Amino acid sequence: MNVAAILKAKGSDVVTIHPEQTMADAVRLFGAHNVGALVVSADERAVDGLVSERDIVRFVSGPAAIDFDLTVRKVATAAPPVCDPGDHIESVMAVMTNERFRHLPVVSGGSLQGIISIGDVVKWRLTELENANNQLETYITGVPH
Repeated sequence: MNVAAILKAKGSDVVTIHPEQTMADAVRLFGAHNVGALVVSADERAVDGLVSERDIVRFVSGPAAIDFDLTVRKVATAAPPVCDPGDHIESVMAVMTNERFRHLPVVSGGSLQGIISIGDVVKWRLTELENANNQLETYITGVPH
């Protein structure tokens, strides 16, 4: 299974935010779209960064005064890891685990194609394992599921 299959099932909609928009704008977008991460992009094609709910929490719980007029550029992770539609789920899971990212923008040819979350990846991996298990049970018992 690869990233393209996940995007085909879930869709390729991505909520983006311009790097010069404010943290207040980001918070409103999180709530309005019920998402956990926003792709930071000046042109809605290139990935300039990623800002997540965790970034917001770290920002507001830090020693600096809370300033929701601060631009997203100052809080977002610049150059986050990305994946390609052809990447296999196992490699994406490894990147998410090793880099500690719950969301990966999907990029092909330098253009944003979608975004996947750890929940998307786990769901697809569990489906793969369940299908393999059912095939083994059918093989052993001769009774299809």
